[in-house]
Amino acid sequence: MADSGVVVPAPPAAARPRERSRGRLPRGALLMAARKLGGALLVVWGVVTFTFVVARVVAPDPIGLLVPPGATQEAQDAVRADLGLDSSVAEQYVIYLRDLITGDLGTSFGTGRAVTDDLMSRLPATLELAVPALIVGIVLGTALGVISAVRRGRLLDHAIRIVTVIALAMPQFWLGLVLLSLFYVQLGWLPGPLGRLPVGAQIPPEVTGSYVIDAVIAGQWETARQAIDQLILPCAVLACGIFAPITRVARSGMVEALRSEYVRTAHAYGFGRSTVYRGHALRNALLPVITMIAGGVAFAFTGAVLVEGVFGWPGIGQYALTAVEQSDFPALQGFVLYAAIIYVVLYALVDLAHSLADPRTRS
Repeated sequence: MADSGVVVPAPPAAARPRERSRGRLPRGALLMAARKLGGALLVVWGVVTFTFVVARVVAPDPIGLLVPPGATQEAQDAVRADLGLDSSVAEQYVIYLRDLITGDLGTSFGTGRAVTDDLMSRLPATLELAVPALIVGIVLGTALGVISAVRRGRLLDHAIRIVTVIALAMPQFWLGLVLLSLFYVQLGWLPGPLGRLPVGAQIPPEVTGSYVIDAVIAGQWETARQAIDQLILPCAVLACGIFAPITRVARSGMVEALRSEYVRTAHAYGFGRSTVYRGHALRNALLPVITMIAGGVAFAFTGAVLVEGVFGWPGIGQYALTAVEQSDFPALQGFVLYAAIIYVVLYALVDLAHSLADPRTRS
């Protein structure tokens, strides 16, 4: 057509399609990430502050545990000044935060070493106990929950529910003592609460920090067998505390999914039972299970204090238990900071896992 001379006005800026800049994140995503990071830091600060105050207000004075009986007041004051406890609580708090920003968690009263070094030296023992317990607990709990939901109302469902309730109600330390009494004292099938290896056993050269793996690498098969024997009972107790809540949540989620309309529609379209269970019901049922798994991971790495105490396991949990007994403020605060960071990181990963598993949450 010929040019009529009519000028068509350009659309206003608000009506124009927005051009996305390549390689850049949306502004909303950056703001959301900043808010989550700020909230995580606020949670860690609140936990650290609460622990600092409670440790100095409720816990007994550690000076009485560190100086010999009958020590003079001058000797006690000297130890107090050496530990930095001669100033006010507010001054100690400011000094602690200043050191914390630089990565200094302080020096343990009990070991005389840096708290960071103590935690890192005990982390391999906790990992060696927590990882197999998590694998067993997560796999067993998810499988039993799905089986119980599929067989809902039948004998197997009732049996699984009874076992789950018993496991939830049973204290971890009591279960550990019962298993020790049965398999160590009465039957003699498994070793006692002697830590990661029996007394006098040869410690393998350190490669990964796991006695089992390091012994296999070094070809020390007898040491590897002994390390596995020492793992069985504490791993079973820890896995029991992990699988029970996962089983309960997995069953509830699977039962709800099997009652939904989309599962009925899938059956009506002629899909096989296994396809419907795996491709439709299980994926939606796993959303609450992901949150419960995060709690199990946090429990395995931070909450197994009594399990490690019962079995003499030299991990971070036993380190925290000793810190409480000795009023070791720096060690206790270091453990709480370690636990708070694990919880914050895990539940941030849970948010990410939910967005990947359920597209509806991405908006």
